[in-house]
Amino acid sequence: MSLSDTIVAIATAISPQQGSVGIVRLSGDRAVAIAQQIFYAGGKQAWESHRILYGYVKHPSTKAIVDESLLLLMKAPRSFTREDVVEFHCHGGIMAVQQVLNLCLEQGARLAEAGEFSLRAFLNGRIDLTQAESINDLVGAKSAQAAQAAIASLRGKLAQSLKYLRSKCLNVLTEIEARIDFEDDLPPLDVKWVKAEILAVSQESQQILATADRGELLRTGLKVAIVGRPNVGKSSLLNAWSRSDRAIVTDLPGTTRDVVDSQLVVGGIPIQVLDTAGIRETEDVVEKIGVERSRQAAQSADLVLMVIDASVGWIEKDAEIYATVCDRPVILVINKIDIALTPSPSPIGRGEQEQILTPPLLRERGLGGEGFPIVKTAASQQQGIEDLEAAILQCIHQDAIAAANLEVAINQRQKACLLRVVQSLANVQIAIADQLPLDFWTIDLRDAISAIGEITGEEVTESVLDQIFSRFCIGK
Repeated sequence: MSLSDTIVAIATAISPQQGSVGIVRLSGDRAVAIAQQIFYAGGKQAWESHRILYGYVKHPSTKAIVDESLLLLMKAPRSFTREDVVEFHCHGGIMAVQQVLNLCLEQGARLAEAGEFSLRAFLNGRIDLTQAESINDLVGAKSAQAAQAAIASLRGKLAQSLKYLRSKCLNVLTEIEARIDFEDDLPPLDVKWVKAEILAVSQESQQILATADRGELLRTGLKVAIVGRPNVGKSSLLNAWSRSDRAIVTDLPGTTRDVVDSQLVVGGIPIQVLDTAGIRETEDVVEKIGVERSRQAAQSADLVLMVIDASVGWIEKDAEIYATVCDRPVILVINKIDIALTPSPSPIGRGEQEQILTPPLLRERGLGGEGFPIVKTAASQQQGIEDLEAAILQCIHQDAIAAANLEVAINQRQKACLLRVVQSLANVQIAIADQLPLDFWTIDLRDAISAIGEITGEEVTESVLDQIFSRFCIGK
């Protein structure tokens, strides 16, 4: 990768007969020259920065028209990459943008690597590393709250907090090192001030760390599996919940043969709902495969909705299915209450229910709880869906991760760095308490400063950059 190259890429998603506009983006010293070779603006339109030109993209040799398009010119440093940037706004679809891209390549541009536009923006000082990562989060956001968290970071909310903490650590380090080098010329070090500053940075770092679980939920979402016997209303529940006919519903057991998924948003949290085949013993080869996939889906889910038929009540088959999912967080959904005068109660005693705890891994993500929620629904009548969503939000501790309470949400890389910060500052506090020489204080203090710098990009290795930007799409 060379920053001296002029790079090009398709900056919008393309597919046949979809999308009215497609954008091809150039960035680099030769961006304008390449554009002038293939774009012909009518009249006396001036090639000035931050102007939109109208014209045609033509083959420079044959003069054959490739597309009628708009050209947006942004000269350095007033562009996203702080390089000369040209965008061709073409007709959507595949052929137009692909042909424009090929012409740019023929004129000497290089195909951009994944995330290279954002990488150049970072390397040229246009954005810091937290802002770069937030761009990728915004592109991949699955809910409005995820998008808002990404925008907050893109505006520099996270970077401002981290740079403030880093400056406090640098001030403390400067004072300590000054005493090491010029002990006889300066007044004694104010140890109380040092301890107070270290404690303040540690506490603020832990407050930011507390947003990691929320960030993970907002980015990856929650996988919820609907399980139960055949014909208890699993597919009806999915259709009522998603307000669509995603799953086929009949009175015949075994209608659902495979896992059907639907993407929903509940309380700002993206949720992938998996409607599974009814779990039962069967000789039908296809249905047997579906049942096995149902079991696998239940085991991979963050939360299981176990559906029983209120008109039948809890039977031995329900107990057998429950035994296969009881190691997951479970919400018991008693469906078809509209056709049952008095739904049969579950034989699981409340005392036993309270013993069903969330597995440690999921509890760390803020999932589950100590109770066993029970929700009554009539899926065919659209009843009980709000109660179901409330129970799900209670399971994932929505109150603790409400977007209104937190402006940013860090990712796992940032979390790992902040854990280093907290541990290093704890080591500094130990060194002070043990009255170790000042040199020992500076070792861990420098490590804390370095860890914060890795988050913002002030101290970062090429391998870390490669790892981060390789997850971006080509056009970003």
